Amino acid sequence: MAERKAIPAGTRLRLFSDAAGFCQKPDCMEALFPAEMGGDKHIAEMAHVIPHGDAGPRHEDRPADDFDPDAFDNLILLCPTCHTKIDKDPEAYPRNILIDWKANHLGRLAHRQGIRAYDEREQARAAVAGIMAENRAIWEKFAPEEGSGFEYDPESGTAAAWDQRMRSVILPNHDRTLAIIEANLALATEEERRTFAEYQEHVRGLSERHICGVSGRAIRFPGAMEGMFA
Repeated sequence: MAERKAIPAGTRLRLFSDAAGFCQKPDCMEALFPAEMGGDKHIAEMAHVIPHGDAGPRHEDRPADDFDPDAFDNLILLCPTCHTKIDKDPEAYPRNILIDWKANHLGRLAHRQGIRAYDEREQARAAVAGIMAENRAIWEKFAPEEGSGFEYDPESGTAAAWDQRMRSVILPNHDRTLAIIEANLALATEEERRTFAEYQEHVRGLSERHICGVSGRAIRFPGAMEGMFA
């Protein structure tokens, strides 16, 4: 049997980004970076909607045209319990159901977290200000010297503490901030929209480094984010 290739880093990054730290089964949404595990370890499993082989769950739903089983569109991020459930009972969890879970995950998560569109900029500002303040406090306490330069000794305790805080608090906070701003972009100025685009790239780079282990592509946090909706 030919050795199966690893899921590409870029695909893994998109999966983790789309899941925003939670199982994508709607009635589960378990945290994939459990606090009781310190927040620096995850329990996420990349589940194939259509399997590689001809005998796996949902193999009969394989599209007639060519497709890559390891492509982003054929993968969903789940906790171990939900991964087992969907593969042991494929009749209850067909392809269309899993695709729907994934497509509507962020909307369901936003609803669960109380994220919504506001009528006034002040309300949107209040929703993001506290989150950004927490991230700044952690950054000032734990970030390596020179902040986001990431030039630090990976063997040091400081680096380990920073990495733990990044996965358990900072990245989830960034995901929540992104969702709030996206829900309220109608209130943003053109300059704030440009700042938000830079912020998205900043978060994307952090996720690449701390989730997928791909370093060197993060841009600095745009300082103008401190004045978002102000």
